[in-house]
Amino acid sequence: MADGATVVMRAKLKASVKDPGIPGVLKMTEEKLVFVPSDPTSAARLQVGFKTIKGHKFTKEGTNKQALLNLTQDSETKGGGYIFEFGKFSERDVCRDFVGKVLAKYIDVNKAVTEGPAVKNSNEQLSTAEMERRMKLLREDSELQKLHKQFVIGDIVTEAEFWATRKKLLDGENSRMTRQRIGFKSAMISDIKPQADGRTNKVTFNLTPEIIHQIFAEKPAVHQAFLKYVPSKMSEKDFWTKYCRAEYLHSTKNAVAAAAEAAEDEELAVFLKQDEILAREARQKIRRVDPTLDMEADQGDDYTHLPDHGIPRHEDKEVSHSQYDQYKRNLLLDLNRHAAVVLEGRTLDVELGDTQTVAEALARSKKIELANEGYDTHSSQTQMERIFRMTEIEDLQAPHDPPLAPLSIKDPRDYFYSQQTNALKTLGDTMNGMKPVKRQLRTSEAYNSLRVYISYMKDEGINTPLIKPDVAFKVLNGLTQNISSTKYHLGRSPGESYLDMLPTMAKEELLNHWASIQELLKHFWSSYPITSSYLYAKVSRLKDAMTKIYPRLLEIKESVQSDLRHQVSLLVQPMVQALDAAFAHYDADLQKRSGKSGDGP
Repeated sequence: MADGATVVMRAKLKASVKDPGIPGVLKMTEEKLVFVPSDPTSAARLQVGFKTIKGHKFTKEGTNKQALLNLTQDSETKGGGYIFEFGKFSERDVCRDFVGKVLAKYIDVNKAVTEGPAVKNSNEQLSTAEMERRMKLLREDSELQKLHKQFVIGDIVTEAEFWATRKKLLDGENSRMTRQRIGFKSAMISDIKPQADGRTNKVTFNLTPEIIHQIFAEKPAVHQAFLKYVPSKMSEKDFWTKYCRAEYLHSTKNAVAAAAEAAEDEELAVFLKQDEILAREARQKIRRVDPTLDMEADQGDDYTHLPDHGIPRHEDKEVSHSQYDQYKRNLLLDLNRHAAVVLEGRTLDVELGDTQTVAEALARSKKIELANEGYDTHSSQTQMERIFRMTEIEDLQAPHDPPLAPLSIKDPRDYFYSQQTNALKTLGDTMNGMKPVKRQLRTSEAYNSLRVYISYMKDEGINTPLIKPDVAFKVLNGLTQNISSTKYHLGRSPGESYLDMLPTMAKEELLNHWASIQELLKHFWSSYPITSSYLYAKVSRLKDAMTKIYPRLLEIKESVQSDLRHQVSLLVQPMVQALDAAFAHYDADLQKRSGKSGDGP
């Protein structure tokens, strides 16, 4: 038994692999595991917290292998570990997955406590699939391969830190790899013909795991009967033998013989009768159908189907045939159900080897689906109201929209005058509280006021100019260069950029340096705030790597022709500004640390 936070399984506690083991019940929660032996007099009781568990190992599934799960303890804790043996590999896999999730949580918590939130483990254990995804990305992207060689192999950042900034890229690759699922085959189950012996009357059906999965998906009654009868009442072989017997009777199209055998065998009757679960689901779907589109709802308008309306009737014949209708196969219903299952596809991510595991997983999926359908009780009421409104005849109903008063303006000038009045009123409200200004001055008063202001400017001068001279010169110079360059290149190639004008080697170097600066800044800013010596050493390495880029940018600028240096300066300027901002933050943080402790961490 397993739910989201607890797992309970029957298992044996073993001291070694060859030990017969002590049978009991294993219960695991997110904090601890408890083993209670079946023998109450046994002293082999166990209660261990997951904080002391270092890892887990397990045996691969095979014919002659035991389903073992070995929980290894921390080296500081006494004892080597605990070995549990399970009756089935499926039960062992449930416990294995649960232990893996719990241990992953404890590992993340320990990382956050010891090294801080931005610290990554350089010695991470990667799965084969993860390694293949990373190698594939490096093979397909040459730029990414250059960055990996420059920073990871150059010992500037670790492998884990490099890929941590590309988690979305890895997740996208993983989703593309796992998006495509193998669906069901388009062939119907009824089309599977048995193989005849030729010498005897014995026929053989070949049921593969894929066919069994499709049977469970298309026939809920068979799926429910499997969970009910196997293995408590019959074996899996006997179950499928009865199912094949029922399929053979359906293929003969002898409803009388099918009804006779169903009366003698209760289990066989489940396969011979029509699926009641599908019928119930169909009735529920019909209730959600718009009555205007339901052809069966309009059946009452046709009186020809009623008794004694021109159609000859044979009461005894109809009664005799109706009692065998439930044993007849409806090809139309089977075809519709098969098409729905094929379009829906496989919804389970489990291996198809163990039939019991597939049946239980499908039951859990169906239970979740039914819970989601019945969760919102208000949706059905809203849907019924929508259906009632849709079935109304619009010509006979009053309008649902509120009445609107038509806009009537006799003189359009009145509208604009009113808007001007409101604007002046609003401006007057904002001017309340300010010092009133006398607007009407005589000529002599205006002249005297101007003389006073000129004398004040001669004595005091302009202390705060509106525009700084150095800034104005820089902007004016940039505009002049831009206008002259645009005038010179006007009409030649509108899509041409500064990069296209540079030599190929200089262009490639600028692009490589820009990608390197972006990568370094990404790791630099993600390392703050510095909370450990590990982050301090990482930031120092990144700062040294960024410092080495400065002279290379100047070399590129000097290597090009004189008429292209201005364009190179415009391209280099954003890179230099980004580096300067990082250096300024590094120096300010270093001064702050030295003021507190006197040295770095």
